[in-house]
Amino acid sequence: MKNLSTAIAVGLLLVLTGCGESVPHTRAVYLLLDTSGTYTKEIKKAQTIANYLLGTLTSGDSLALARIDSGSFSEKDIVSKVTFDTRPSYANQQKRVFRQKLDRFIKTVKASRHTDITGGMLQAAEWLGETGAGHKYILIFSDLEEDLQPGYVRDFAIDLTNIHVVALNVTKLRRDQVDPRKYMDRLGRWQARVESGAGTWQVINDLDRLDALLTRN
Repeated sequence: MKNLSTAIAVGLLLVLTGCGESVPHTRAVYLLLDTSGTYTKEIKKAQTIANYLLGTLTSGDSLALARIDSGSFSEKDIVSKVTFDTRPSYANQQKRVFRQKLDRFIKTVKASRHTDITGGMLQAAEWLGETGAGHKYILIFSDLEEDLQPGYVRDFAIDLTNIHVVALNVTKLRRDQVDPRKYMDRLGRWQARVESGAGTWQVINDLDRLDALLTRN
């Protein structure tokens, strides 16, 4: 009887302290779309990415869509966000609504004057942490050329612990054609910044390879 009581007490202690709990299998994805003047012509390609995500994410997973504009560290830049319901019929309805909001956004988007990528990543990391998901992703659909408004401070570390950052469709700027090292340096700077914040980094420019997007973590 004493051994039984001890076993029960240990079991309760494990439950209360969370010992032995596994990492949640749920996924949370934050898709950042660059709306700068040089990149808006690429924005329709984001529908391919969104369709992949909506077809891949399942019940309990979370998805957010946000724009990168002149000042992106703000809830107002989130176009749509959702955690998919356990009921398949309701989850499918949530996906239809999400797709409609994306389509409306793409049709009406206006080019921003500046590009606050850092602010968007900060907002993304904050939202992802609130989801409690076991696997967290930031997808950045951008040329990765940050152009800040005067006075904006963004030269600090970003905490990206346990977040996988994927740069998608990183188009080459005109000056990159003249000197390809500028393109490689831009990718290298963002990779170093992500990894210094304890995140992981990946670049996917071929959107036909999206099947491997959510399999890294």
